[in-house]
Amino acid sequence: MLQPTGHADQNRAVVVSVARFYPGVSLTKRPGAERDAKKIHKTLRKLGFRVKLHSDLSSEEIYQVFREESGRGVKDCFLAVLSSHGEEGCVFGADGIPVQLSRIFTCFKNPTMDRKAKLFLIQACRGGDLDDGVEVDSAGDAADGSFTQYLSVPVDTAVMYATAPGYGAIMSPLGSVFLQTFCALLEDEDLRRLELTRLLTRLSHQVAFTFQARGRLLDGKKAMPCLLSRLTREVFLFDSSKDAGISAMIGSENGRTRTPSIS
Repeated sequence: MLQPTGHADQNRAVVVSVARFYPGVSLTKRPGAERDAKKIHKTLRKLGFRVKLHSDLSSEEIYQVFREESGRGVKDCFLAVLSSHGEEGCVFGADGIPVQLSRIFTCFKNPTMDRKAKLFLIQACRGGDLDDGVEVDSAGDAADGSFTQYLSVPVDTAVMYATAPGYGAIMSPLGSVFLQTFCALLEDEDLRRLELTRLLTRLSHQVAFTFQARGRLLDGKKAMPCLLSRLTREVFLFDSSKDAGISAMIGSENGRTRTPSIS
């Protein structure tokens, strides 16, 4: 059984970013990934999170990070960012070996993380299609893989992907529109007070309606984040209006009171 360790009196975040791959791996360098990692590290630290930043880890090292983090105590919530090349259901370690997201999520099905709010942000491709900004009826076979991922996600967890199943995620030397917009929203005190799913809906709106790629290859392409939620209550991860700092709080039925942590 995992024993709670670490800073249980503080909310924690882990950022795993792969910008460079081992020699011989047929995956290109990801310009902008390091800028994303530094930005989100700075943003979350300012909001009171204890943040760990890991760069260019192998697949097994990534698994090990999350096995360890899932057994460490946390005050109210845990936030993870995974940024790399990817396909549906996985991201790639610096060694080019796929890291199955379902294995990462399953790590957090344990007593230490029970009844704690958990948020995963995934900046990675989920296929090779590009979004022209038109509506489609389905994403084809990707739906089956998405359902498998849903089953692996613990209760009281939200997973936000930079893109929909089957589509590519856009990255530039200035960073990803997904993570840069997320950080920009958290810099607004009023937006930080939003319930989590409302905040993530605002994130989707900002990315979908204000971003359009430029350049010879991607000119005019759009991005549309995708939310998978197994939250059972309203969660306020970034509301710092109380002396205790950041806390995951649950709205009462009448919306007038809030109680620390998920209950």
